[in-house]
Amino acid sequence: MVTTVADNTLKNITGTILLAGAGKMGGAMLTGWLAGGLDPRRVAVIDPHISPEITALAEQGVVLNPGVTAAGTVETLVAAVKPQMFREAGAMLKSFVSDQTAVVSIMAGTTIASLQQVCGGAVVRAMPNTPAAIGRGITVAVAANNVSATQRAVADALLRATGAVEWVEDEGLMDAVTAVSGSGPAYVFLLAEELARAGIEAGLPEALATKLARETVAGSGELLHQSELPSSTLRQNVTSPGGTTAAALGVLMGEPGLRELMIRAVAAATTRSRELAK
Repeated sequence: MVTTVADNTLKNITGTILLAGAGKMGGAMLTGWLAGGLDPRRVAVIDPHISPEITALAEQGVVLNPGVTAAGTVETLVAAVKPQMFREAGAMLKSFVSDQTAVVSIMAGTTIASLQQVCGGAVVRAMPNTPAAIGRGITVAVAANNVSATQRAVADALLRATGAVEWVEDEGLMDAVTAVSGSGPAYVFLLAEELARAGIEAGLPEALATKLARETVAGSGELLHQSELPSSTLRQNVTSPGGTTAAALGVLMGEPGLRELMIRAVAAATTRSRELAK
């Protein structure tokens, strides 16, 4: 993987950035763009159900539901609609796309070939995840052959506004990326949920078990984020031979254990991502 470093690209954008779909992920991206210095007057949003939060941005200059003429020259179209709505929405979006337009998709399972067929333009396929809402997301992106260096830099800056970005050359990796990082936050939330439930079963009051589980998962994630040590080393640092942690890990790392379950879970998500592309 190759990481691209963003600079002042957001501040230097002169064309229109058209955001199609301003739901939770699209809205998080828009918030990140504006916080990163993108001129609100360079942003147009298309969404049939615009939230009050997005509507309020019109006072800063963000254009809401423009026609083709009002949108001006669309430098980059960011497609953040639901994948199952793409075929219907894409036909309308195509009218905003020229040969010089970069199309950045964050739709799960939607291939570069499908995007080129429906929208045209120079396509970047990307998969972010929900921690983007707090600027701590991770996005993996792959570019079509006709994406220029400038278009890739703009796409990188737009995606990096909500967290880290990694680029790959093989689009075939995107289904597994979706399974690991795109869906991954749900696995972590489930861990917190079940850890709290186990605490209750062990006799803790529900409120205390829930707080302990949430803070433990959140704190451990932050430690993992800040530490340069491998996750396996951090795990070993908590584990004393013959202690309580070792007893618990004997269950989680036994047969069948967490490793087997996680492999099966990621495989299932990867398969579903491939099915969505059909």
